[in-house]
Amino acid sequence: MPRHSVVKTLPDFPWDSLTSAKETASAHPGGIVNLSVGTPVDPVAPAIREALASVADVPGYPTTHGTVELREAASAALARRYGTTGIDPAAILPVLGTKEVIAWLPKLLGLGANDLVVIPEVAYPTYEVGALLAGTQVVRADGTAQLGPQKPALIFVNSPSNPTGKVLGVPHLRKVVDFARERGAIVASDECYLGLDWGGEAVSLLDPRVCDGDHTGLLVMQSLSKTSNLASYRAGLVAGDPALVAELLEIRKHAGMIMPLPIQAAMTAALNDDEQEAEQRERYRHRRDTLLAAVLAAGFTVDDSEAGLYLWATRGEDCRTTVDWFADRGILVAPGDFYGPRGRQHVRIALTASDERIAAAASRLM
Repeated sequence: MPRHSVVKTLPDFPWDSLTSAKETASAHPGGIVNLSVGTPVDPVAPAIREALASVADVPGYPTTHGTVELREAASAALARRYGTTGIDPAAILPVLGTKEVIAWLPKLLGLGANDLVVIPEVAYPTYEVGALLAGTQVVRADGTAQLGPQKPALIFVNSPSNPTGKVLGVPHLRKVVDFARERGAIVASDECYLGLDWGGEAVSLLDPRVCDGDHTGLLVMQSLSKTSNLASYRAGLVAGDPALVAELLEIRKHAGMIMPLPIQAAMTAALNDDEQEAEQRERYRHRRDTLLAAVLAAGFTVDDSEAGLYLWATRGEDCRTTVDWFADRGILVAPGDFYGPRGRQHVRIALTASDERIAAAASRLM
């Protein structure tokens, strides 16, 4: 019997399709400005690096659940920074970057062919990949009314959104929670950009205004990749329903999905230090102001983009045409079709470049 190849069930890796545009942009006399990915470029704060090194000589295995210090720091930081009070440190679990846990969550929750996973209409590709890895059904929907009588097993929400920067308000999130509880669904909220709000109010799924302090059936994923420049550290966490977190913990213990101890120490330091987070946020605010003015001056409309690290821009044409237009100016951006059919007339422009590269991109657009 032939072997079942998992990779054949997955879409092509989206960024592989940007090879030609990248070559064009790289040929620009001033060099490429790569705004296609959300990769941090700024240095890691000294206190975080010191914490990483402080346990470099510890030889034993770390715990899958993470140190008590890490979980207590996470609980306190989520309450202090985002108002998500009442999170028991026992209901927090460090993960190897939130992309990993998003990709495996449907499988780890035991979902399969008879289950339905809901993802946003314009969405980070990994939500769909997670459903495909588990062999579930997938539907794109931004509102509960679109689901009709269907009874999903898992609903992914993402606020602030990657790629659009859209923020879901308290009424919307409450409606999702009420719907999920009526139909026995789990809600998983990707909140990696929650600390990068540019004027509105981005709220957590675990905010008492959303869930009335009841975390049953709710999970949030948080990352320090963007707010503390820890993408290379793979520093993320899951928090929420104590029973669900305990279930994920037991599976991850068996599977050896353990965050290295030096990363746990670094993450603890980052969660305890709001100053470095605030400094990084202001760096991105400055870059956003510069790039937004240039994109608008070039004749684009920027939709949503009220939070996060991207501008969701359009001028009413196929996104690949827009990608080529930017590439001719030495700028690489991500086509909106990476994120679903509704993104076909947009591009995602990242703010994650140095001040010098952002300034270079702005000068080429204006």
